[in-house]
Amino acid sequence: MALTPELRRSIMDSVEQGFADQIAYTRKLVSFHSVRGAEHAIQDFTFRELVRRGYVVDRFAMDRAAIENHPGGSPWSDQHSNAPIVVGIHHPRQETGRSLILQSHLDVVPTGPETMWQHKPYGGEIEGDWMYGRGAADMKAGAAANIFALDALRRIGLQPAATVYVQSVVEEESTGNGALMTHLRGYKADAVLIPEPEDNKLVRANTGVIWFQVEVRGLPVHVREMGEGANAIDAAYRVIDELRKLEAEWNDRKSAYEHFQEELHPINLNIGKIEGGDWASSVPCWCRIDCRIAIFPGVSAADAAREIRERIDNFAKQDSYFANNPPGVVFNGFHTEGYVLRPGSEAEAVLAKAHEVAFDAPLENFVTAGYLDARVYALYDQIPALCYGPVSRNIHGFDECVSLSSLQRVTAAMALFIAEWCGTEPLDA
Repeated sequence: MALTPELRRSIMDSVEQGFADQIAYTRKLVSFHSVRGAEHAIQDFTFRELVRRGYVVDRFAMDRAAIENHPGGSPWSDQHSNAPIVVGIHHPRQETGRSLILQSHLDVVPTGPETMWQHKPYGGEIEGDWMYGRGAADMKAGAAANIFALDALRRIGLQPAATVYVQSVVEEESTGNGALMTHLRGYKADAVLIPEPEDNKLVRANTGVIWFQVEVRGLPVHVREMGEGANAIDAAYRVIDELRKLEAEWNDRKSAYEHFQEELHPINLNIGKIEGGDWASSVPCWCRIDCRIAIFPGVSAADAAREIRERIDNFAKQDSYFANNPPGVVFNGFHTEGYVLRPGSEAEAVLAKAHEVAFDAPLENFVTAGYLDARVYALYDQIPALCYGPVSRNIHGFDECVSLSSLQRVTAAMALFIAEWCGTEPLDA
């Protein structure tokens, strides 16, 4: 339903009235050290907060077999989180509007050396317009916005006139299996909104992501005879050189992908971790590198993984050492495909209108070369997947932070979007 100017103003005023509490809630989320595998406490906190607000709440474990049997599932490893998924469910008295999923993830990446932060990584410190801390932007501010956008409606005596699912997942930073699990659990809606830190913009297209490990074996000898051994760490660099060539070739294909033709370097290979050797005075007999690479939307993750493996195998056959000692390749995380948000949906039009009211500026869109859970809903539910959120700095880096003024306006846009997309009815006492 179209909102009257008076209702729009009331909703925006309500967001402002509740924003101090929203900041405090976001700081509380930031205080949880919710790295992979350690998200139980923050998910329990979220469960309690949803119960306190009167939502029906579903808390469930991931189904490994179901995930592994789904084409969008990523490989399970020993590091895979076993923290639960939490879904808060609002049912209206009468279903007259369109249903909605509001999703966020509460897992965060490691902080790195804390001595290299100027602000406490889990302090939620505020300086000027910015709240600092690991996950403050990616995406605990968005998780809070999901709840407080609905709170803003409740504060003025309204609730959505459609079913709304508030989904809190894990494994977004490593496999994407948390969002996939909500799909497998059966939660479906007419649209999804995910407030990732997107600089007040809407994501139009998004790459897929693949994680893999390459393990190289060497021949250990004492360093005084190192010429008679084989240094696994040195050899690993030769594999990296070959992977860089593959990265360049994939980037050369960008002209075939509409939304990435003008991007300077859309396919990024990251050597994210390297370990090897046992002793400084012994030629290392092992080295393992952890890699991440993007793939264009429309490219099959299985095909891309096959190309990676074949590239390494063919390189090994032509290398004098690797020919007899081929590297091992293991796919151990993200195995996910990209998506394109097709323009023209009514959900996007409603969000664009809400954004323009909140920001007094038109909604812009852009493409991003990182993983987004929106792929689950775009590819497998085939619904409008709106990834839209606040301005941030240094996500995954030191002194990650989110703009509070941007966050307030984004929350207002979200509340306006919910009210028009879902419709409203008087709050159920």
